[in-house]
Amino acid sequence: DQQGVVLRFGEWVNTTSPGLNWHLPYPIETVRTPSVERINAINIGFRQIGGGQSSGERDVEGESLMLTGDQNIIDIDFSVQWKISDAGRYLFNIRDPEGTVKIAAESAMREIIGRTDIQPALTEARAEIENRTKDLLQEILTNYESGILVTGLKLQNVQPPGQVVDAFNDVQRALQDRDRLR
Repeated sequence: DQQGVVLRFGEWVNTTSPGLNWHLPYPIETVRTPSVERINAINIGFRQIGGGQSSGERDVEGESLMLTGDQNIIDIDFSVQWKISDAGRYLFNIRDPEGTVKIAAESAMREIIGRTDIQPALTEARAEIENRTKDLLQEILTNYESGILVTGLKLQNVQPPGQVVDAFNDVQRALQDRDRLR
């Protein structure tokens, strides 16, 4: 599940596939072998805490609170799955791969949510938001020449912020009452 990145005097000269390969002895060439088949995951908007039966989640509001297209605030937690597609680019074109994926994913989600109204984001447009965000994130990472392939993006929790959830529920009940009376 690895690719070999051959460095000659510290300069990237070749990327090799799994199998029998050779390189010059240590002072001249070295090889780095990142795992390219392992699926990595990054959680945005929440963190896993604890372990075993006592595990839980902690909300990170700085990452999860976003402004929708109709000027409402929404709390979105999501996770991104990614893997290395080009080991040489992954090792040498970006300094902090996990941090880059996290910041780019947050930026892509904010852009897509900024173009979406709150009601569809809470209900029927979740799959569309996931797909559009995944496509935009992959486009950003491709432009960075990062060597990263986004394999999945999953919305975990989409809801109004905790401070206004009661007011939001009151508005929803009023809209339902209006529709029922009609």
